[in-house]
Amino acid sequence: MVGEFNGKIELDIRNSEPDWGPYAAPTAPENSPNILYLVWDDTGIATWDCFGGLVDMPAMTRIAERGVRLTQFHTTALCSPTRASLLTGRNATTVGMATIEEFTDGFPNCNGRIPADTALLSEVLAERGYNTYCVGKWHLTPLEEANMASTKRHWPTSRGFERFYGFMGGETDQWYPDLVYDNHPVSPPGTPEDGYHLSKDLADKTIQFIRDAKVIAPDKPWFSYLCPGAGHAPHHVFKEWVDKYAGTFDMGYERYREVVLERQKAMGIVPPDTELSPINPYLDVKGPQGEPWPLQDTVRPWDSLGDEEKKLFNRMAEVFAGFLSYTDAQIGRILDYLEESGQLDNTIIVVIADNGASGEGGPNGSVNEGKFFNGYIDTVEESMKLFDHLGGPETYNHYPIGWAMAFNTPYKLFKRYASHEGGIADTAIISWPNGIAAHGEVRDTYVNVCDITPTVYDLLGMTPPEVVKRVPQKPLDGVSFKAALDNPAADTGKHTQFYAMLGTRGIWHRGWFANTIHAATPAGWSHFDADRWELFHIEKDRSQCHDVAADYPDKLEELKALWFAEAAKYNGLPLSDLNIVETMMRSRPYLVTDRPTYVYYPGCADVGIGAAAEIR
Repeated sequence: MVGEFNGKIELDIRNSEPDWGPYAAPTAPENSPNILYLVWDDTGIATWDCFGGLVDMPAMTRIAERGVRLTQFHTTALCSPTRASLLTGRNATTVGMATIEEFTDGFPNCNGRIPADTALLSEVLAERGYNTYCVGKWHLTPLEEANMASTKRHWPTSRGFERFYGFMGGETDQWYPDLVYDNHPVSPPGTPEDGYHLSKDLADKTIQFIRDAKVIAPDKPWFSYLCPGAGHAPHHVFKEWVDKYAGTFDMGYERYREVVLERQKAMGIVPPDTELSPINPYLDVKGPQGEPWPLQDTVRPWDSLGDEEKKLFNRMAEVFAGFLSYTDAQIGRILDYLEESGQLDNTIIVVIADNGASGEGGPNGSVNEGKFFNGYIDTVEESMKLFDHLGGPETYNHYPIGWAMAFNTPYKLFKRYASHEGGIADTAIISWPNGIAAHGEVRDTYVNVCDITPTVYDLLGMTPPEVVKRVPQKPLDGVSFKAALDNPAADTGKHTQFYAMLGTRGIWHRGWFANTIHAATPAGWSHFDADRWELFHIEKDRSQCHDVAADYPDKLEELKALWFAEAAKYNGLPLSDLNIVETMMRSRPYLVTDRPTYVYYPGCADVGIGAAAEIR
């Protein structure tokens, strides 16, 4: 019961007066907008055509033309942390998600369990009278709790989402996905031979969930959190979508960067004097004990490649582009449904990518992305044997790291690196025709992912609740940028943002950015006190081309001290760049204990790595 009973109770019910108020479900204010969060995976800012890239994304362009593109939007450089920050309006370290669920290590900043006092937007909106749906990638459940025996306390349906259809981990096969429906595993409803693809399935479920409620309560608003697998590896898509891009990338990734930078300048995505960063900015850097810069994080210059290598690398980019465009087309069907049903104009749509383009294909690309995490670099000879199968069920493919640099143009580095724009500067669009007047415009305001949900609260005209599910709440870390949506020159009040990811560090403060040079996990360099710091006046040097640390030593010391102050405030320590072996050897609270015998029965649900017999 919520609230006080104000009826009258007598001996006989006939003489008593009921009061349904304390028992009624919450009701949203009249004409409350729907909310759609759309989170793309591993998609750099220089990929889509509406941000200057060469990949056709008509649905994303459609949203951008009815909204605002954010050209200085930033994430955490990795998926689980970005998603946790997005949904809570707080820094990832505040909510215990300093890294992906598989790498968490039992500290306040990095335990993989979003606490109840930092509620998700879904939990808030469920108490405000919204229907709430989660479709696609979740990746916010601890590895050891993603099984049928463990508590479901961190599954979507326990965190404010009434319905869930998707996959629990960070990636899945797009042809034969590991699916969960609400709180139990299910088989895909088709096969690739039948025309099945996960992106289409997720779009179908999104439409179905909304329709299921609308036929009963047509005026009730909804919040849908849609996270397709695209463009995370494996890059899977039908061949006809790959063939649409035949020849598009033949120029190579270095020329692509030059072409796209000019397009970005013309569109106002970057300032007109922005320079192109080098493809291997730290190739000569040594680790604290003389370690070379990781070969896995090194781009092979395009003019050093042979014809067969260029053919392979281009095809891998074509597959990736086709994967994105196909998924975009499925999202277009959702937009069509919303428009046909009269819901589109009163729907707040937030589109983001969770981090920069991924370098996990290594220098040669891969037909099995899992090799990256074992330190294995594919050879071109091995991959060419599967050339005709790229994108199909026979491969688990990923493009080479040169394309990661290209899709992050004009920035340095890529996913995993919170020290550089290539890891954290990402695509973002926000649209609400009924509430945001700006259409087809860009905003250069500095925004972090933790600012998105505070802005949505502001757009809804609500103050973040002090209590959610009877638990007092911590303040939000993010700030609203609603004022900048109305006025490009508005000061949002955001002046500082700290970053820490997989051993890399950075801090933005009033147009300046200080960062360390440190190879990210799985390099395992350690010795953070030996890190060299750089300083960039990023307001004037967006692509971090000119280190001015020697010119402004006092400014650098100021920002270094500020990083440690912010880290203390937001649980930024300890830092970790553990390699894969070190990570796997650390203790975790597995439900499954070491025992001599494991019995598995036919027909049981899948047993994930966090609950299976340890055979490594």
